[in-house]
Amino acid sequence: MIKRIILFIVLNFSALAIGGLFTGKGVTSDWYQNLNQAPWTPPGWVFGFMWTFIMICFSFYMAHLIETKIDRKKIIFLFGIQWVLNVVWNPVFFHYRAVLAGLIIISLLTILIAYFLFLYKKELKLKSLFIVPYFVWLVIATSLNAFIAFFN
Repeated sequence: MIKRIILFIVLNFSALAIGGLFTGKGVTSDWYQNLNQAPWTPPGWVFGFMWTFIMICFSFYMAHLIETKIDRKKIIFLFGIQWVLNVVWNPVFFHYRAVLAGLIIISLLTILIAYFLFLYKKELKLKSLFIVPYFVWLVIATSLNAFIAFFN
């Protein structure tokens, strides 16, 4: 189990790192700061803290999910899609400043994480709580992205 947790931590944080290469200054950039933002937009430091917490929790979730041996190929495939969506949102939104395309990507990611949560909750029971922070944060992030897309 420990090896799987470490593997998913490495994979999840590599996604954050790769995405971060394209983020630049991200939420502290002049471009982002000058956008009309949702009134519920958290301070910049919250993003880094939340993504760190989320990826640790998600690593535990994935390690437990893989151990269930339900359908490993499907789980790995879905995880791969999640990984790609997580990585590509950063360059699309921050580097290319394509906020509508970013909204599509983050919406797909939110749906996929909801799929994980609800599809496997019966098998994982309380361990499903490990993916809840990811889902909740994506709902918030999707609303932030939507506000920017519609009001800029």
